[in-house]
Amino acid sequence: MSKGKFALGALVGAVAGVFAGILAAPKSGDKTRAELKAKVNDIKGDVTDKADKVTARASEIAAEAKVVAEKAAKEVKKEANDLKSRTERAIDGAKKGFNNKK
Repeated sequence: MSKGKFALGALVGAVAGVFAGILAAPKSGDKTRAELKAKVNDIKGDVTDKADKVTARASEIAAEAKVVAEKAAKEVKKEANDLKSRTERAIDGAKKGFNNKK
């Protein structure tokens, strides 16, 4: 099982446990609803913060990947141009050698 799935399962389990504990507690409906609302707001804030961090990190990784891809593309283009130049020189040399034998 991947770490992400495990973490998501743990988070869902924790949330379910909190709500089950609140609902099972001997309190009035108003107090229980207020407590549930407070817990939901806390969890919402935590999830929003973590989502923002993940989004920021994903943007960083995408930017890094773009830089690496651009560098690789430049290197491939350079190698292709070098290969083309060597091939053209080899063809010219072969033509000269063929023409000199005539």
